[in-house]
Amino acid sequence: MFRLWGKEMKDNHMLRDIVIEDASDDTRTHKIFHALDQICYAFDLSTPIWLDATIEDFKRHDKARFYPDNFVDTIDFDYLEIQVIEE
Repeated sequence: MFRLWGKEMKDNHMLRDIVIEDASDDTRTHKIFHALDQICYAFDLSTPIWLDATIEDFKRHDKARFYPDNFVDTIDFDYLEIQVIEE
């Protein structure tokens, strides 16, 4: 079971969070993108852009933070963090 945890953070406080589970036979990359789409839909956000630094952090730590620079729209929080919690 693949699980991805999404959190909206502002001033070092979690505003809201969600865990997306995926038991499909898709590739890990597809599961991550699909879960991120579900998180953004639940939080009513545009899908963030994966910058090179974001990709490197995710590869290294299975965690990525999407800052205002990653979004086309303005956001009212400091960053969106996603983290793989189970594979």
